[in-house]
Amino acid sequence: MLHDNTAKIAHAEAPSDCRAPGADAQFPRVGREVRPDGSVVSIGDVAFGADEFVVIAGPCAVESHALYDEAARLVSRLGARVLRGGAFKPRTSPDSFQGLGMSGLTIMQQASREYGVPFVTEVMSPEMVGEMEPIVDAFQVGARNMQNFALLEAIGQTRTPVMLKRNFGATVSEWLKAAEYIAKGGNDQILLCERGIRSFGDETRFTLDLAGAMWAKQRSHLPVIIDPSHAIGIPDLLAGAVAAGAAAGLDGVMVEVHPDASRALCDADQALTPTQFEELMERVAPIARAAGRSI
Repeated sequence: MLHDNTAKIAHAEAPSDCRAPGADAQFPRVGREVRPDGSVVSIGDVAFGADEFVVIAGPCAVESHALYDEAARLVSRLGARVLRGGAFKPRTSPDSFQGLGMSGLTIMQQASREYGVPFVTEVMSPEMVGEMEPIVDAFQVGARNMQNFALLEAIGQTRTPVMLKRNFGATVSEWLKAAEYIAKGGNDQILLCERGIRSFGDETRFTLDLAGAMWAKQRSHLPVIIDPSHAIGIPDLLAGAVAAGAAAGLDGVMVEVHPDASRALCDADQALTPTQFEELMERVAPIARAAGRSI
């Protein structure tokens, strides 16, 4: 589903350098004092920071048209409100699958139209922003690019919503200061995503910093979600982590779901099967409702 991009690509008349009266000196643009009631960030027609605990789902990477179409169909049918998927994949090894590039964006766009669900995907460099902006519903800044300041500044000059992931070695304050780079350009449509930090144990992939996400929600007016797929890496543990995020008052979750997880070209071990995703949705729904959120 494509949305009217006219408003979101219009540039600000001037950077938002001014601090609101009483603004947090550390976070003058994204601090809670700027908007005490919190912000609502919309990806397409889906609002984060409002009444809904929003679920973003899909495979880690766009591998083929058939696979992504199947994934989009099943997650949207089971309650996902936003699609995810990587057309460009920054991988630790240069020999790992790097995504399909611009053809992957076309595949996501087609699935978004077909199933009526907006999508978010990663942008990796300032040069890519202008090319991707007319196509995507939201940018994702991945953990490795959280302090790619040229990229943040380029996104700040757009009006496209952006999901800013926390780097696995960054403090929460550094994460919010990265958001300040985007907001300084005039783009306040920023969604924070906690995706786990490096710790001393290897029992899980990373350590899901739920307390850090709650602190970010308290100190910032921006909506905050979690990505337990990357933080934990163990599909059987994800439903509990998502339920905890809903109970903690966070605004949503992003999880990896693959129609045939055993054959995924990216992060196969951490992807939920369709059955696991359905069970997760059933488990989390009553927790979200108890916290005053629909799902």
